[in-house]
Amino acid sequence: MERLALGLAVVLFAPSPARPETPAKEAGYKSSPEDTAHGDREFALLWPEGAPGAVAAEAVDRPKITVYRASADGANGAAAVVCPGGGYRNLASDHEGKQVARWLNTLGMSAFVLQYRVGPRYRHPAPLQDVQRALRLVRARAKDFGVDPGRVGVVGFSAGGHLASTAGTHFDEGRPDATDPVERMGSRPDFMVLAYPVISMTSAFTHQGSLGALLGEHPDARLRLPEELSSERHVTERTPPTFLFHTSDDPVVPVENSIVFYRALVAAHVPAELHVFAKGPHGVGLAPRDSSLSLWPGLCGAWVQALGLLRPR
Repeated sequence: MERLALGLAVVLFAPSPARPETPAKEAGYKSSPEDTAHGDREFALLWPEGAPGAVAAEAVDRPKITVYRASADGANGAAAVVCPGGGYRNLASDHEGKQVARWLNTLGMSAFVLQYRVGPRYRHPAPLQDVQRALRLVRARAKDFGVDPGRVGVVGFSAGGHLASTAGTHFDEGRPDATDPVERMGSRPDFMVLAYPVISMTSAFTHQGSLGALLGEHPDARLRLPEELSSERHVTERTPPTFLFHTSDDPVVPVENSIVFYRALVAAHVPAELHVFAKGPHGVGLAPRDSSLSLWPGLCGAWVQALGLLRPR
């Protein structure tokens, strides 16, 4: 591993002899705008009285978090909001949601899988409103959930990685005078984990499907939304510490997305770690069947441990 200054690291991995396999997905689960991956598990609506800008009151109009509490004997107080991918059209809530939450539980973290609103029914700013509200809600109910409000991060995959990175570059400290106690909480994640994320909305390597689903096919040029939502353009010293994972030959979301974000983090002196694997498809989740890619969760676990995020309460 080549260690850079300020706790920054970039690591490239050669492929193992084993042939990469497809992501592990539970039989019968199909990604859709509604998250149905969790059965009758505990959940919380982000806005019980209705989300801002909701066009109806169906399940897809009611963003929520599904709760995966860390076990009582292993919980350390850390927590993460999990943003599945799906190109801002669907939610891959099994292998990029439920399975990820269960893995985070093994680290002693509580996890909250986010059902955020997606296109074409919803455009920006609905998904950003949803992830910001989820972070606020976890903090507002920290005692109930058994988590530390100062150790609440965000984990995102693909387009969900874009959403997570947007949360990490567009946040506020909350409104102390708000009548809604949730809105008094800050929306800045304390850390970010971004797996094969969409990052840039203005580059030759932009994922056009995510761009179109989030902003529409012809966004108003006067609003400069692609620039506003290109996360690499908005990194500051307050951007949270970030772990990035990608494959060099990702055929869907080019690795340049992770690279430009990593470079922006380095320039802003934000602690960051980038792991690039030489071979592997897009959308692998935890990649449990791939002997090379399945290393990334362990590397991430070591990273959050080194940051002190897994310290006992």
